[in-house]
Parts: sequence; C-alpha cells; structure tokens
Amino acid sequence: MPEPSAQQFLRDLDKKLWNAADRLRANLDAAVYKHAVLGLIFLKYISDSFVARQKEIEGQLRNPKSEYFLDPAESGGTDSPGYAEMVREELEERDYYLEKNVFWVPALARWKTLQDSAPLPPGTIIGVENGKTSQYRITSIGKLIDDALDAVERENPKLKGVLNKTYTQLQLPQESLIGLINLIAGIPFEHADLHAKDILGHVYEYFLGQFALAEGKKGGQYFTPKSIVSLIVEMLEPYSGRVYDPACGSGGFFVQSERFVEEHGGKLGQLSIYGQESNPTTWRLAAMNMAIRGIDFNFGKEPASSFTNDQHPDLRADYVMANPPFNLKEWWDPKLQNDPRWRYGTPPESNANFAWIQHMIHHLAPSGSMAVILANTSMSTTTGGEGAIRKALVTADLVECILALPGQLFTNTVIPVCVWFLTKTKRARGDFRDRTGEILVIDGGDLGQIRDRVLRELDDNDLGKLSGTFHKWKRGSQYRDEPGFCKSLNEAHVAAKDYSLIPGLYVGMPVTTKDEGHLSHEIAALTSDLQQQISEARVLDAELGEELSKFGFVMNFGSSH
Repeated sequence: MPEPSAQQFLRDLDKKLWNAADRLRANLDAAVYKHAVLGLIFLKYISDSFVARQKEIEGQLRNPKSEYFLDPAESGGTDSPGYAEMVREELEERDYYLEKNVFWVPALARWKTLQDSAPLPPGTIIGVENGKTSQYRITSIGKLIDDALDAVERENPKLKGVLNKTYTQLQLPQESLIGLINLIAGIPFEHADLHAKDILGHVYEYFLGQFALAEGKKGGQYFTPKSIVSLIVEMLEPYSGRVYDPACGSGGFFVQSERFVEEHGGKLGQLSIYGQESNPTTWRLAAMNMAIRGIDFNFGKEPASSFTNDQHPDLRADYVMANPPFNLKEWWDPKLQNDPRWRYGTPPESNANFAWIQHMIHHLAPSGSMAVILANTSMSTTTGGEGAIRKALVTADLVECILALPGQLFTNTVIPVCVWFLTKTKRARGDFRDRTGEILVIDGGDLGQIRDRVLRELDDNDLGKLSGTFHKWKRGSQYRDEPGFCKSLNEAHVAAKDYSLIPGLYVGMPVTTKDEGHLSHEIAALTSDLQQQISEARVLDAELGEELSKFGFVMNFGSSH
C-alpha cells in the first residue's frame, strides 16, 4: 500500500490525536487541559531531539575517521564493558548537544524514563542514569512530570520560568494522564517528505487551534487563525531582519515568518525574533512553541504589558506584526501621559487601538514596515480624538494599505476586522516603486468560505488575490484599480471623506455586466451612495456586536448588507 501524501498524513494524524486526547479530557476545562497536553508534547520533542543527537554522537565516537573517535584499545576493545562505559559517559557531555542548539535533557526528563515510570505504583524507586546512577522515588505521575520539567529548566537557562509545572494540581485521573503520555508517545514521526520536527511542530500548532476553538472567546487571546497569519506574512515578506510582535500570543507570526523564509530558499536564523506578552501562561506557550521549532527568540525577561513595561525599549524592528486585543479598554496608566510614543496624538483612555499602532510605529526601523489587526471601528471612529490621530498618520504618509476582512474569522469574535499596513518609507528601493503620498485600500469583505457554522476561513486563492494585489501595487507591476475590490488613493481622496479609511467608501460597486457602461449618471450616483451606506452600516454592526458580546450575546450579521 503506497504511503499517503504528507498533507493526508498530517490530516489523518490530526484527527486521530485530537479525538483521542479529547476523550481523555473527561470534565477538565479546555483552558487547563491545554497546558497538560502541550507541555507533554514539548517534553516529547526535546527528548526526541536529545536522543537523535545522542545517536549521532555515538556513531562519531565509534567512527575511526571522526574527530570524536574514542579508541577502544584504551579500554579493552570494542566489545569490552570498559569501552561501553567510556562511550556512555562521553554521551553525557553537555557540549555535544549545546553546539547543535539541542536542549540538554536530564535523565529524569527523558521520554523513555517518563513512559516506563508512569504505570509504576507510588513508592517505587527507579534508577536514573545521568553519567552516574541515582535514585528517584515515585509519589505520583503528576509529581514525576513536574520534577522532570523542573530538571529541564534548571539545566537550560533559556527555559527558566517557561514551563508550566502544574501537573500535580491537575484534576485529571491518573489513568487519563497515563493515557495521554502513551498517546503522545505514539505520534508517528516518520514520513518520506516530512522531518520529525515538522510533524511535531504541526501537531503543536493544530492543538493550539483546536483548544482555541474549544475555549471560544478566551482562545482568541493566544491564537490567531493560520490563514490570517499567513496573509499578513505573505504581504509583508519578511525575508530577513528583526521581527517584533508586542502582543505575541502563542507566537504564530514568528512561526509563519520562519516558514516563509524557508519556503523562499532561506535558512532558519535569518530572522531575529522579539516578542512580548502580558499573560504568563500564554508567554510560556509562545516560548515552548519557539523551542519546538528550534527558533531562537527574545520574549523579554518576564511577561509584561507592552505599554507600561516595555521589554524591548531600544528595539527598532524591520517588521512588526500583531493581533492585539480588539478595542482594549483597561489599558491606561497615569504614567503614560506625555509618553514619547504618542507622537501622533494621545490615545483615548477608553480604547487602546491607536496606542497599539503608535507603539508599533515607535519600534519600527527607519525602513521598517508593520501590520496590525484591529476592529473596523479604527477606520472611521472619531471618539476620544481617534479621528485626529488617524488624520495625523495619513498626513505623515505612514499608512500604506488598509485591508477590510469579513467577519467570523476569529474564535473570539464574529465581527469583521481590518488590517492596517504602515511603513516608515514609501520611497523607491529594491523592486518597490515610489509610493509617496499613496494609500491602497482593499475591500475583502466578501472573501472566505464558511468552514463550519462558526468560523470562516480564507483559502489559498483568497490569500493569493489579496497579497498579489498589494505586491503589484507596491511594485507597479500590472496593478489596476478594481471596482468593488481595490483602489489606490491619495490624501485628497481621504480628506474628502473626513479621513475615514473604510475601503468601501472608495472602491465603489463591482462591475457585473457588460451593459453597466450605459447606465445613467443618476444610477451610478445612487449606487455610490448605497455603497457608502453599506460600509458605514458594517462599522455600526461591528460596534453593536462588540458591545452586545460583553453581555453574552453573539450577533451574526452575516452578509445581509
């Protein structure tokens, strides 16, 4: 029987693993269970990486042509106990692992030790070999896992404070925890077209998405749907340089940026990763997500607010991308008054949208570009001086593109959203033309397909159309305004609409028949007015939906406009 394609293999694996893991969950809340599953996946990954490196080293130790060769003549010959002991001790030298950026995994935390020990009754004493033999008394499976994770943290300063050592407190039956260990142990890491690291990374990413769905609104705090992440990365094209996300969640933008580099012939390490996250558990998820993929990262010394405790004050990044909390209200601190980041106006204390934008601009390098996902109200509202800030951003020629997206793309809200693309310079460089004084607006509100009753997803065709339009416009290659979809503006256009940036106000209605050229000017004017009213109605819908969601009501306005 032929081996399934890589895509089919991963789909089958996803379904099998999630169904099995969900059955083991019993009544445990998804937000808690998530850390149990992802923590074990992380432990399995670093252990597998360690064992793989160990086998590689052993081969070199026994190879006479290797610089690491251990001469068996010094210890009684190849088959002697003395030689086997010499090899075993050498395999415990940390430098062999650190030189290949492989985490040092203490013997207690190695997966075989964990899996073999989990079924043993409390009180059992096991021997743990780590260059020399020591003993460990099992009290519970949860305590064994916590101690294993603690040992990993002690031996790897990069992971200090990262791992979630709370398995002892989990309200999960012991047999379920054993089942979870055996489930993760059974992940098949072999496929002709996939590396083991890619398979495990895919599993981690898939589980993040599934837990976000299970958690609903809370899941949106750490997970941005892959199609949105892919879109933004494709549009920004981060080939090399510093990438920063001030609200990084589980680190999806970093994972996709590294994937983008590799898909375009680059190598891991061309990007320098900087992130910040205020939620401690999400901060840990992001760090584990990076470690699983071998991505070096700097998330600051601790979880903290980007506004009041900036972990990277001197950073000037080449690419900044973020999906911050929509319309965040509880963000202001009196010490933020007169903050140098508010160069284009002090954001209202009741909404952080323009605080995020200005914080990101502050961290841009002189030729840097950025993208931020915001609620649609950011394109037109004037509350609290937001209109004045928006005007200042346009006047400073920072706004490069505004992209309106449909609703139902996120697990935590059904409202439509937009993406702001800003850049420090629109002057010609590389294969980019001079776009000084221009803004591209794109109305993608009709794109995407309903994946289930809850979520909409952008497919490859949607992503190609949106990113392709942006790239053609930037490069001046075959770009054309498309009625109903995109239009290139200047400041005069925007000023005429009181600096509102709703794409629907500018793109007009799509051309649907060959006879439309013969319609009267009166009908054309009415159509334009109708489109403007539709666009304004969408914004009002978004504001209403956001307010109602605070009281537990979910409004799906669909595409009735």
